Amino acid sequence: MIATLGNWWTWATTVLIVIVGTPIVALIYAVTRPFDAGRYAAGRAFRLVAVTTLAFNPFWRFRTRGVAPADPRRPYVVVANHESYADVFLISKFPWEMKWLSKDTMFKIPCMGWMMQMAGDIKLTRGSRESAVQALVQCRDRLGKKVSVMIFPEGTRSRDGAMLPFKDGAFRLAIKEGVPILPIAVAGTRHAMAKGTFRFRRAHAIAEVLEPVDTSAFSLKDVAVLREEVRRRIDAARRTLSHELGLPEPPLLDDGTVVPSAAVSGAISA
Repeated sequence: MIATLGNWWTWATTVLIVIVGTPIVALIYAVTRPFDAGRYAAGRAFRLVAVTTLAFNPFWRFRTRGVAPADPRRPYVVVANHESYADVFLISKFPWEMKWLSKDTMFKIPCMGWMMQMAGDIKLTRGSRESAVQALVQCRDRLGKKVSVMIFPEGTRSRDGAMLPFKDGAFRLAIKEGVPILPIAVAGTRHAMAKGTFRFRRAHAIAEVLEPVDTSAFSLKDVAVLREEVRRRIDAARRTLSHELGLPEPPLLDDGTVVPSAAVSGAISA
């Protein structure tokens, strides 16, 4: 009964904060739009709406760590492992703006979807090649306006805690645009809101920003090498975080070993 009441309270406060936050984000968007082509201010306001909901959530204790980019307008392709819807709230706590690549259904949610559009987030319809091409164009646009792009390269959330294979898109984008990859490791959110349910559960979670990965030594033929190297780094970090949180050891990665060229091998070890 207490847990049920707690869930009702948390959903009520979350919805109220989103409703109140919508006109605030709209005002910031309207005022800054003439001189903020990257919608940086509106985006930050939207992320802070998400962060504010955490203050009223009695179930979640979320924290972030790691060295944030020294220049928030230095664009990165940011990638993270994906455990649950709660990842969005946790990663929003990082103090720089990122435009999120999100499935189109999220944009259809009243208030939330409106703020995503004002923030300049990027819509993707799964299974649509045309949508994928347009999403890539939008990602390139945001990077060109000196705003980072946030992508979950697994494409969906894992049900059993195993990290799913990474898709190539984020890594091809980083190589083609000549921007670094910024990996983020997430642990603990799978227990906050499991896939297939919207019920809040007690959870402690951490997101850690890792060292950027320079892509200048990589070409498109090295996409698989870059992808698997970043995946291994995120996996190693999330294992450390899981141990720190007292969580079960995550399942081992499948063997995605790819042999790099000499030049790329040197770049990875640098």
